[in-house]
Amino acid sequence: MDLEDQLRRYFGTADPTQIASAALPAGIERMLVDLGLEKDRGRRFALWALLHMLGAAPDLDIAFDNEADRNAARTFMDVAHVAGDDVVDGA
Repeated sequence: MDLEDQLRRYFGTADPTQIASAALPAGIERMLVDLGLEKDRGRRFALWALLHMLGAAPDLDIAFDNEADRNAARTFMDVAHVAGDDVVDGA
């Protein structure tokens, strides 16, 4: 899954700064529906990760049946948090 393709699919633009505020809730809702329907673990994880970055990801026990997937999501959250701290700190 390519991030730009996903942004275009759900929000109509590949540029996150150009997402219209009115398009955000509708795009997130479509992503949540697709997450619920997706069977491929990799695609499911990618959708969840994008939802997480948007502050709209469901809890891990709801999103993932597999413990390994939940652990991978926890690792992603930790890395995203550290990366976010680096951006804020100017590193």
